[in-house]
Amino acid sequence: MDINNKKIWDVIVIGGGVIGCAVTRKFTLMGAKTLLLERGGDILSGASKANSAILHTGFDAPPGSLELACMQEGYREFKQIQHKMNLPILETGALVVAWNDEQLSKLEGIVEQAHTNNVMDVALIDKEELYRREPKLAEGALAAVIVPGEAVIDPWSTPLAYLTQAVKHGAEYQFHCEVTAGSLNGGLWKLTTSKGEFSARLVINCAGINGDIVESICHPSPFQIKPRKGQFLVYDKAAAADINAIILPVPTAITKGVLLCKTIFGNLLLGPTAEEQQDRWKAEVKQEVLEDLISQGANMLPSLHNYSVTATYAGLRPATQEKHYQIADYPDKQWICAGGIRSTGLTSALGVASHLASLYQQNFEPLFELSPPTELIWPQMPVLSDYHQRDYQCKNNGGIVCHCELVTQREIEATFDSDIPPECLGALRRRTRVMMGRCNGFYCSSQVAEIINGRFDNSLSVEAVK
Repeated sequence: MDINNKKIWDVIVIGGGVIGCAVTRKFTLMGAKTLLLERGGDILSGASKANSAILHTGFDAPPGSLELACMQEGYREFKQIQHKMNLPILETGALVVAWNDEQLSKLEGIVEQAHTNNVMDVALIDKEELYRREPKLAEGALAAVIVPGEAVIDPWSTPLAYLTQAVKHGAEYQFHCEVTAGSLNGGLWKLTTSKGEFSARLVINCAGINGDIVESICHPSPFQIKPRKGQFLVYDKAAAADINAIILPVPTAITKGVLLCKTIFGNLLLGPTAEEQQDRWKAEVKQEVLEDLISQGANMLPSLHNYSVTATYAGLRPATQEKHYQIADYPDKQWICAGGIRSTGLTSALGVASHLASLYQQNFEPLFELSPPTELIWPQMPVLSDYHQRDYQCKNNGGIVCHCELVTQREIEATFDSDIPPECLGALRRRTRVMMGRCNGFYCSSQVAEIINGRFDNSLSVEAVK
């Protein structure tokens, strides 16, 4: 996207993860001239690209916490707008399963906490009811807590929809645009980036895994990012039929633990791990850890031995020295920070955005004139869900290009005419799921390269092998 660096923006949002996309949407719909800057080649280039895609009720969040408030507001707003933007949801519910006496002793406390958090349909069920609901679970489970409101959503199309709606209302964005420095003079921030200088009256830090580094542009960061790696396994689509609900472990003080759940794309997901590391960007998949994950998964669901692992991935969560969100506003510095937002960010994003908007409206002298749209435009996102009607089932789709994920030529070509076209192969994959099936693009990469046709740099071969 070409952009005028001399323009003065009302708001610059730093970071194009799910929080940054939701915040850009919120301030744009409030009527602010908003610009999103992302260091990667697409939205979701950092922590947001690797999550479990669960829409959480907040049943196990710390009572009275800002995280809980943002999660429940985000949950409420997502359910309110998802049909308007054609975003799929899979209403699975969840089960927190106890496998030993120590875990069993914690179940009543989980129910109590859920009710304190106003999630009143959470209840304790005995092992007979558990196995009636999940007959393929391993033997030995003692009881469970049922959480009917937990659900699975599309983790990529959802934030893309938030930013797309913002763009339709005048917001702009820049990829490959790392913010490296900045200064506030005369009521105006000037941010130095890899694409030149950008100016704004308000800066919002949503930089995720780089949040403390970006925060130091404004002042010494009150928090330190301690990257926490989570590794995941994706099983073949046939495995998803072996569970009905999201299967959750009883959490510990350190982690919510390894879960099993369907994905909106028809697979079965196992993970994540929780591993502290220093590197902020390198999320390696390690064989010994994945083997341990496979073992943990089979201990819960023995039939996993019958299915192939079709994909592995790892992501880094922006954990800090504190468990709570690092959200703060600095009116005298014309700066707001949304840092330390970890695994619940997909759910809480709309709630975080609303909270930041309230902080601005309540605590800041007006920095710019708001001109909200008189009528909202609701983008219609392409449906990638295996549980809803797909484009391959419709006429005149140009034929199926990716047979593993049933992606059509029309779906791929449509991304290049969208409001936020892909600028790299990873972006195209996330927008369509092309090359993301069990063959990992072995059969369709040549045809995909022909469709890309030089629209962005890629290393896919288009010539026949001689």
